[in-house]
Amino acid sequence: NLNRLKAERVAKGYTQEDMAIAMNHKRNWYTKRENGYCDIGVNDFLKIIETLGYTGNDVHIFLK
Repeated sequence: NLNRLKAERVAKGYTQEDMAIAMNHKRNWYTKRENGYCDIGVNDFLKIIETLGYTGNDVHIFLK
């Protein structure tokens, strides 16, 4: 759920730029995925949720 992903990012006080830097990408790369213009691969998705402070066990939170 991309809306949940964005909501969690905002709640944590992270910008899209912050997320991109944490993942060694440019902001444009992250923005396209968060906005649904590009698919998020499994490994990238896990890195995103880990950056937000979640673990692989918390994946279900974002799949509702």
